[in-house]
Amino acid sequence: MQIDVLDNGQAMLDRLFFDARSQNGWLDRPVDLALLERIHDIARMGPTSMNCSPLRIVYLTTAVARERLKPALAPGNVSKIVTCPVVAIFATDYAFAEKMPYLFPHTDGKGHFERNPHIVDDTAFRNATLQAAYYMLAARGLGLDCGPISGFNRATTDEIFFAGTALKANFICGIGHGDPAKLFPRHPRLPFAEACTVL
Repeated sequence: MQIDVLDNGQAMLDRLFFDARSQNGWLDRPVDLALLERIHDIARMGPTSMNCSPLRIVYLTTAVARERLKPALAPGNVSKIVTCPVVAIFATDYAFAEKMPYLFPHTDGKGHFERNPHIVDDTAFRNATLQAAYYMLAARGLGLDCGPISGFNRATTDEIFFAGTALKANFICGIGHGDPAKLFPRHPRLPFAEACTVL
């Protein structure tokens, strides 16, 4: 069955998925703060449960800031992080409910989570992760590349950047213009028949 993609939709799908790659190295090209703000304006429109929006981002845009992260990085990730023009620490705010009167004003969202503390951690982590995925797609849509990594010590990162707060690091992502010479061959993905069950 042919699925029609309207307008220039295939070109955007290529940019977001088929041509996009997880980056391992970076070209020496800056990323303007205005572009990071534009990415945020797009990504924040993605859905979260009760509009809870628990993602918080710390941008490391200078060599000094990126050096602070080095003690938390797995050795294989150091070079691709310290040479990246912008490194985003995607963090989860486990006190997100404090913002609910603004984000979900038509009902008592803050009270809902205060009365049900057992759902706070899952809600925060799940929705912040969703938001980080929206963010990477928005960045790709605006012509940037992303290099997400899990190879870091979260406790060390939290101690360096989030001590005394309700924030905890989720994952780290390089943002910039990727160096095609440092890409690995694309690995396979599971086909529909192996990954999906239709009931």
